[in-house]
This record gives sequence, structure tokens and C-alpha cells, in this order.
Amino acid sequence: MAKISLIGAGSVVFARRLLQDIVCVPELSDATISLMDTDLERLALMSKFANKLARDTDTSIKIETTSDRRSALRDSDYVLTTIRVGDSYERDIAVPLKYGVDQSVGDTVGPGGVFKALRTAPVLIDICEDIADVAPTATLLNYTNPMAITCWAIAEVTDVPTIGLCHSVQHTTADLANYVGVSKDRVKAWVAGINHLAWFLRFEVDGRDAYPQLFEAMQDPEIFSQDTVRFEVMKQFGYFVTESTRHMSEYTPYFRTDQQTIEDFRLNQIRQDLKRRSARVDDHYKDLLEDANTDRRLTAERSEEYACRIIEAMESDRPTVINGNVPNEGFIDNLLYSSSVEVPILIDKLGSHPMAVGELPGQLAALSRSNQAVQQMAVKAIIDGDKEAAFHAIALDPLTSAVLSLGDIRMMFDEMWEAHGDELAAYS
Repeated sequence: MAKISLIGAGSVVFARRLLQDIVCVPELSDATISLMDTDLERLALMSKFANKLARDTDTSIKIETTSDRRSALRDSDYVLTTIRVGDSYERDIAVPLKYGVDQSVGDTVGPGGVFKALRTAPVLIDICEDIADVAPTATLLNYTNPMAITCWAIAEVTDVPTIGLCHSVQHTTADLANYVGVSKDRVKAWVAGINHLAWFLRFEVDGRDAYPQLFEAMQDPEIFSQDTVRFEVMKQFGYFVTESTRHMSEYTPYFRTDQQTIEDFRLNQIRQDLKRRSARVDDHYKDLLEDANTDRRLTAERSEEYACRIIEAMESDRPTVINGNVPNEGFIDNLLYSSSVEVPILIDKLGSHPMAVGELPGQLAALSRSNQAVQQMAVKAIIDGDKEAAFHAIALDPLTSAVLSLGDIRMMFDEMWEAHGDELAAYS
């Protein structure tokens, strides 16, 4: 009778997927799902949907709803975190853009990602302290960005077993299958690196190397236009990366430094993306509202998210392999030891077993380490409460340092810091 706690249950997209996944697993039919959020309106809606879904799918799942975090966590076996802490377009995106740092998303590295980490990681660490106190055997499955920074910080200061989860490997595998014109079930891949900068070290169709097909497909202008940055990176560095063209464009110094390059790679979408993102969230909320109140019987299909697959493997002893983020204890030899790395992980009833990858090709490790420099200094800032380390993190960011002088980076940093007011009072 597993207890699964979802901290940030107001995340309508992810919470819905998790609930639909859980009702599809017979071994979890008597589980307790504890939904927790500080947004009481969203929490109530998610609770209503969850209870209807459980009834309509004839499971005995028990739904708990609370705004009290420790109550939600108590005696949990699995904790999932999908939280947002003070995310702000005006602070994280608009201020850097004023200085010429044109982030596409701004939630992983760069000015936006570092400040998001400064706000978010301390809350996740507090959650871990609660887990250690009231659910000492629980496993944390973290979906909160910036994934690498937050997971690295958690591992440095807590003993809570943690796997950072993302869906970029699953989505990219589907993309690659589409590009070479085969069904996804014919594709196999061996992927490793860091979150959002993991690499398809092997890409096979029916057991044969499919990279030649992918390079050939890239020559088609229509296919290339669907993934301009990732194909250009593959063309120049030899391997395909897991994160989207939009994300990948801000992790390097090559694609967002001048307007012509932005237009050439079809990246001039930042403001439109904000509107699209907001519209998409509104649409998902409306869909959830309709399903929670409909007389129609709800059904469920499994998603590709890893969280429920991990829980299923540990509860049923049907092993599975996922890609997840864990401390680098020798799994990738040429990335920073103890940093957060994304590697294949075997999951079974005994827990998680990360697999050793060895060395990444040198050029891929170098690209990843450029982002790890930012992560390392951000983690130092979080753990030591060190404001200057936060500045160093942003000064080392590949895109920021390609666009701005150190003096301009300092002015941008100070303006972003001031915009946070007392939210960063713990840093000095």
C-alpha cells in the first residue's frame, strides 16, 4: 500500500499525467495519493478530478488533499516535486533581454536559470529536511527545474535518495524516429550527459546504427527546419542532443548573439513563446475543469513520464530502465565528480542502479562542462548563501558571456537582484 505524495499538485499537466499513470498499474490500485499545493483553488480542482478518475477506473486508490506539506509527506514512500517559486517573466527574462541576453526559456542556466535556482533550491532542501523527519524511507522524484542545479544542491546537503526526472529523452527519441521515418518502437538509444545537454551516444533502428540515416534526413530542408539548432549541433559536433532547439539555443554561445543568427535559425519567438505558454496552460486548466465536472466516464492511458514507471518497478519488481539525474559518482568520467549527471538507470525492487557510461566524446563533455561551470557556482551560492558566487555563475554562462562585458553583467545582475527584494535576504 504505497503512499505517493505530490508536492505542487496544482501543476495541472503533470499531476494529471501522474494520476492517469497510477490508475493504469494494478499494483498501485490500493495506493494513497496525497495532493499538496498552496494554491487552494487548483488543489481543490485536482482533488475533484483525481477522485472522479479513481471512481471511473474502478480502483481503490485513496486521494488525500492538504495544503500542509508535512502532513502530505508523512509516511510517504515516494515524493514528487513539481513546484514553482516566484517565477517571473519580468525579472527572469525581461531584465536580461534589456541588456541583450535573449533567453528562450531561462529556467536552466543563464541569468533566469540561476535566479530560479536561488529561489527554488532552498525550498526543495526544506522539503528534503521534512522528508528526512517524517518519511525517512521515501525516494524523491524531482521534476522541478533547474534540474541539474537543484539535484546537485540536494545531494550536497541532504541524504534523501533523489532522482531528477525529465521527459526530453522520451520526446527526442520520438523526434528522431520521425526524422528517419520509422515507428518509435523500432528505435533504441544510449543517452548520457547532463540534464538538457544529454547526448544520443548510440541511435539505432532495428539494432543497426541509424546515425547515417539521420545525417541524410538532415539534408532535407523541411526536416532541418523543424530542429535547426539541434541539427546544426549534430552537424558540427557529431551527435544529437536531448533538449529542444528552443532550449539548446540558449545553452551555447552560437545561436542567440545577434538578430541575424536568431532569424537564420528561426529562433525569433521569445515573446510569442510566452503568450503560447500562457495560452497552453489556460487550455490545460479548462480541459481539467471540464473533465472534473463532466458526467462522462473518464478513462486513462499511460504516458511516457518516468515517475510512475519507477514506482511500478519498485513495487512490482518488474525492472525498467529510465534516464535520470543522479550525483556523478564515477558514472561519467570526464564530467565533474559529484555533479548532477543524466545517465541510464536500472530500477527494480531494490531501488535505483545508475549505469556507468565511461567518457563522453571530448567535444560533448566540453559543451556540457561549460554549463556545469554555471551549475557549480550556483550550487555554491545556494549552499553558502553567497551572493558573489551567484554573480560568478551568471558571468560564466556561455550565452551571457558571449554578449556582455563583465561590467554589463554586473549591472544586469544587480538589477535582477534588486527586483527580488526580500526574497533573497538569506544571501549576502
